[in-house]
Amino acid sequence: MTGLRERKKAATREALGDAAWSLCVEHGLDRVTVDQIARAAGVSLRTFFNYFSSKEEAVVAGDTATALAFVEEFAARPLGEPVLVALREALRTIYPRHVDLDRLRQLRQLRRDPALLPHVFAAYSAREQALTAAIAVRCGVDPELDPYPAVTASTILASMRAVVQWWLDTPQATDRFDVTELVGRMIDQLGDGFTR
Repeated sequence: MTGLRERKKAATREALGDAAWSLCVEHGLDRVTVDQIARAAGVSLRTFFNYFSSKEEAVVAGDTATALAFVEEFAARPLGEPVLVALREALRTIYPRHVDLDRLRQLRQLRRDPALLPHVFAAYSAREQALTAAIAVRCGVDPELDPYPAVTASTILASMRAVVQWWLDTPQATDRFDVTELVGRMIDQLGDGFTR
């Protein structure tokens, strides 16, 4: 159980990330200042810089928090579960709590800003490294000696991104399919070697 101080820090970080995202969606990334984000979150400019180095980093914070929750959920799954089963079940737990369709669409639009791309890639790289480490622990292997954890983490994250993009871009897909089930089916297909 996390202490009060850690919970307050997490709440401040989340408030700053939410403020950055909502202001940048409303006004555009280039029209929002760090000072505006800090004021919207009810903190000082100094406090902002205790958590983030830039407004761009704050905008992708929600993605980073969701990814961390996913890795933690995966790591907490029973050790006897195969990797793909544990990944699928972790996603089924995390997605309903963290996926907001409107926010996902708006964030996707926002991510197209060239100034945000390096921060999106940095967050993605950190996510991949964290998942690689969790898979290595579950498998009991050294990721510097065995490529399986890195390959699996990379494949899962790339596949998830492709499924979510297809789901958002395909007319009526959001009405016809639940994204959690789609991602689960994709993971099952990975386990089957993409056979049809």
